[in-house]
Amino acid sequence: MELKSGDLYIEGSSEYSDYYAQLISWAEYEAAIGEYGQQVELPTAPKAFVSHVQQWLSDCATALDEAFPTNTEVDYQRNRLVIRKPKSKTVPGAATLKAQIAARIRPVNLLDSLIDTELWLNWTRFFKPKSGHDAKLDDPIARYLATTFCYGCNLGPSQAARSIQGFDRRQMAHVHQRHIDLDKLQASITAIINAYNRFALPKYWGTGTQASVDGTKWDIYENNLLAEYHIRYGGYGGIGYYHVSDTYIALFSHFIPCGVWEAIYILDGLMQNQSEIQPDVIHGDTQAQSATVFALAYLLGIALMPRIRNWKDLTFYRPEPAARYRHVDSLFTDTVNWELIETYLPDMLRVALSVKAGRCNASTVLRKLSTNSTKNKLYQAFHSLGCAVRTGFLLQYLNDAQLRATIQAATNKSESFNNFVQWLSFGGEGVFTANNREEQRKMIRYNHLVANCLIFYNVFEISRILNELMQEGYPVEVEAVAALSPYWTQHVNRFGRYDLNLNRCPPPINYEAPVVQDLKL
Repeated sequence: MELKSGDLYIEGSSEYSDYYAQLISWAEYEAAIGEYGQQVELPTAPKAFVSHVQQWLSDCATALDEAFPTNTEVDYQRNRLVIRKPKSKTVPGAATLKAQIAARIRPVNLLDSLIDTELWLNWTRFFKPKSGHDAKLDDPIARYLATTFCYGCNLGPSQAARSIQGFDRRQMAHVHQRHIDLDKLQASITAIINAYNRFALPKYWGTGTQASVDGTKWDIYENNLLAEYHIRYGGYGGIGYYHVSDTYIALFSHFIPCGVWEAIYILDGLMQNQSEIQPDVIHGDTQAQSATVFALAYLLGIALMPRIRNWKDLTFYRPEPAARYRHVDSLFTDTVNWELIETYLPDMLRVALSVKAGRCNASTVLRKLSTNSTKNKLYQAFHSLGCAVRTGFLLQYLNDAQLRATIQAATNKSESFNNFVQWLSFGGEGVFTANNREEQRKMIRYNHLVANCLIFYNVFEISRILNELMQEGYPVEVEAVAALSPYWTQHVNRFGRYDLNLNRCPPPINYEAPVVQDLKL
């Protein structure tokens, strides 16, 4: 327990090293804390911080209590909190508009969509040998595209070489091993995201200030030292974990083990995202929440707003022991430990500053702080702050039907993206054959790159069709456009094109041809 929480460490260990050594020094903390407080719009003096959070929590509780009698979607039934699902709404004109787009969108081979996106954006410019010098390859762009298609669709070099004329498996394997790594793949993805952000169409789907996260299981062979059995999904594999903007484009991707709590990776994608789309609100499913994640996100200036289930297992904390409410008082069963937060606020802010500065990953910190250690006061302080922040969010969630709808829509986008990337990984029967964790991460990143290329291509096509319809006088409604999605696959040919040639001349059949040598003794 002490090793997991960081109370003890092993010198030279990769997993149990002293993570405190990665934090910024106290001198650096003092020099940066004033400006950081202005950036995240939080007071950094302990007493002022506690007063700020306490007042915010009190305001959230009062707002819910005053509005509760008129809140028709939230109620108590048999001493249980019940949230009624809103009625589904049909967007007028959306189905007709989708039919118009489906009739006009041009069929495309998947590889051609990669080629077109490369010709527009030159995203392969980030691929080069590890030495940093220019690639000494014949037609390097073609090789980079073939390699991306090969690994992004999980074909493998042997199958891809049989499918694409002019390439052999060694060429693609060489480019994969010597010219492309995780950072270069992410640089290409970022270039596509920035170009995607210039389209007008995605602005009707979201603002770019929000993102959602979700994981989907990818199968790997059972006889693999890195394979783990996932109880929730079933089967052996790992989790592809994606950060998806509310404009539908995927910002970041991870490949994480099945045995970890997904929430500890929720902040990594936002911290490592270098694109022009910089969300400060993050949504997720039930796996995306824990008290320590709420606390660290709050100190980083990020609003964590996950989808909530299992309400009966959640604890609501009063802003102070004497606080009482007329309609929702029975919700609250505990009080926030403000004294602990005030005492350890500088230590918590030091952790947040270290994550912001890139000294350590948020997942590394959360892995340590998510360990329920009764001895680790820093964990207890983060947990207390997280309980206060989570309670405030839960109160807002109950009081605001629009917030619930926004969270549901965001998580639906993540689930749709999961289906989209799985559809694109049609090779290898959906199983990653690599036995190396770095290779598995690259496969996820390749697949993410292919998905973003197709999303970019689809937005180009949909934008073209909408422009044509507008010029023809077709009434294109804003609500109908907002109901569209770039995850179109009906027009995409994944498997290539085969020629049906009845003029072929197969060789004659000799049924009696010997197949073994007849040796006579």
